[in-house]
Amino acid sequence: MQEEKRTFYPRPNDKTIVELRSVITDPAIEAGEYSFYNDFVNDPRDFQKNNVLYHYPINKEKLIIGKFCSIACGAKFLFTTSNHTAKSLATYPFPIFFEQWGLPVERITEAWDNKGDIVIGNDVWIGYEAMIMQGITIGDGAIIGTRALVTKDVPPYTIVGGIPAKPIRKRFSEEVIEALLQLRWWDWDSDLIRKNIDALQSGDIEKLKLTVNGIHEDSRIPQ
Repeated sequence: MQEEKRTFYPRPNDKTIVELRSVITDPAIEAGEYSFYNDFVNDPRDFQKNNVLYHYPINKEKLIIGKFCSIACGAKFLFTTSNHTAKSLATYPFPIFFEQWGLPVERITEAWDNKGDIVIGNDVWIGYEAMIMQGITIGDGAIIGTRALVTKDVPPYTIVGGIPAKPIRKRFSEEVIEALLQLRWWDWDSDLIRKNIDALQSGDIEKLKLTVNGIHEDSRIPQ
């Protein structure tokens, strides 16, 4: 997709919505084109401070957010150091207080279990005050319900909700999901997306297929 000009506020006169990639400065956080965050409580420009929690360089973890994602107010991403290791016989995180207990600083990461990156696919909608735990992958087109606690990976185009979050239903049939995963409309040129917004909004998968079949050699659609 041809990259368009970045903007803090994609909606004129609306300071509650920011395009994420325009406000992120941490190299360990990535956000794709058009993904946005809405916050009517705090300044949405503070997303990486208020919403990406316990995210310290020592763990070398990443938050990776795909294109065209919608993240609602108060959604949180919790990384490894929010936990205490379950392997220890004590819940107390002695390695964090290494000075007090005469431990080598190199042992500080023994205080928690590192579960890795959080990866959010493309066109994912994360609802109000949802919480995504460390090491989770959310597939393309998934929907995370309001205040859901996501502790397991979410397949593409699946709606989940609850504490802990559980699958509620698939958004579409397996045939439509497979077609969407192959079409990858979020990678198309922005002009081509504009021409197909009606089909995307109305759920006309056959029209999207015809668009691709009719111009399959067009450089605007990645092969």
